[in-house]
Amino acid sequence: MITIEHLPYEPDAGLAPAGRIGLVMLASDYTIEAEMHALVDRAPGLGLFSNRIRNEDQITPETLRAMAPRITATVDEILPGGDLDVVAFACTSATMAIGEEGVFERIRAARPGVACTTPITGALAAFAALDVRRVGVLTPYRADVNEIVAAYLTARGIEVPVFGSFDEESDAAVATISPASVRSGVLRLLETASVDAVFVSCTSVRLAQHVAELEQEIGVPLTSSNLAMAWHAIRLAGVRDPIPGLGRLFER
Repeated sequence: MITIEHLPYEPDAGLAPAGRIGLVMLASDYTIEAEMHALVDRAPGLGLFSNRIRNEDQITPETLRAMAPRITATVDEILPGGDLDVVAFACTSATMAIGEEGVFERIRAARPGVACTTPITGALAAFAALDVRRVGVLTPYRADVNEIVAAYLTARGIEVPVFGSFDEESDAAVATISPASVRSGVLRLLETASVDAVFVSCTSVRLAQHVAELEQEIGVPLTSSNLAMAWHAIRLAGVRDPIPGLGRLFER
């Protein structure tokens, strides 16, 4: 056998010339991977690289906070030795239970100086970009998790005139909530109170493929955990172009 070593090659920018987004997703999440790829892949040149963090299927304040010490190691395992432009921690309720700064601190323990986002970070940035303050909120969570969500938003100047929930604590069950049920929940909120926008919380809820159609139907901006986080991550990565077909937020 003749062995030829040190063959010459020319490097290029690889699969993600515009930037790399690292994604920390829950081990129990059935939805986030598909929705994030459907959104991020619409931005030319961006790459999405993910890892799953250990969590419990039952979503409670205690199980959410229990993820905090696992964040750094999970981030550290995304492209070891490679650069990331943005890291997104994909759990809305855990971010609020731990606190955004607590999540960012643990991410940057593995990736110093990296740009960070979460679903609620993206949502707050989205509300500012859309210039909305009165937001109707729809979640799948049980009551004690909903209390964390409502308090977190109102503490940051967001009015929540109406709050709806499917009252489901299993992540696996949340992933089976049909888009038609989400639509019905959104319409129920709008029948109950006047709002500037609607936010559908939880990365397990499916909305990305239906947002533009539903937003046109309801007449106010509509976003979700996955939509807001993906939009924010794309913008943090430096992609500024509007992305049509994904609702008003992605046109910003």
